Amino acid sequence: MVNKQKILIVDDDENIAELISLYLTKECFDTMMVYDGEKALIAQETYQPNLILLDLMLPGIDGYQVCREIRAKSAVPIIMLSAKGEVFDKVLGLELGADDYIMKPFDSKELVARVKAVLRRYQAIPKAETAREDKGKCVEYPGISINLTNYSVLVDGLRVDMPPKELELLYFLASSPNQVFTREQLLDQIWGYEYIGDTRTVDVHIKRLREKIKDHGSWGISTVWGIGYKFEVK
Repeated sequence: MVNKQKILIVDDDENIAELISLYLTKECFDTMMVYDGEKALIAQETYQPNLILLDLMLPGIDGYQVCREIRAKSAVPIIMLSAKGEVFDKVLGLELGADDYIMKPFDSKELVARVKAVLRRYQAIPKAETAREDKGKCVEYPGISINLTNYSVLVDGLRVDMPPKELELLYFLASSPNQVFTREQLLDQIWGYEYIGDTRTVDVHIKRLREKIKDHGSWGISTVWGIGYKFEVK
């Protein structure tokens, strides 16, 4: 029997939480509902969800802080839910580590589609990989190793933790050294055609990568003004 994927729903509006649970249960997901930030942090540890739907406006610890604390120790996918539609709120959520952002009121089909799309990006790579295939999913330069098979990044021998999408973006750029990619190309390659977002998502993730990985003497992530980004090898 295949285990159902688990979705943690965090929303202080019990009616909305139950409605979301109903949508997802119909799609054969297992769901758990909590109604404040403190319980969300506890549930993330005990329930071990495959994805978290996180409302921003929560009593006590708000959604931003919940996201920040979860991201400090876990790469579990997070989709933020909020009635706020300003660009600032969306970008802040992405900077804190959210994978997507849905504004209320939302369409049930869109919500389910986004949950499925995010989960697909986080599917574990099959264990039955040959050693040759494993090597093909690893890019190395002096002082850095990016392994897409086990989703790890080593910088000067030390592991650097990052959410899968950041790692995928880094791997994609590093796999084609000195090639310039537009934001639209990166959005399509990493987030997929189903992603409903804008190119600021790419900028936010590049910023987070630069904060975690400083440029090396022989390589670095470069901005090509007016076009996009490249992994520059000198």
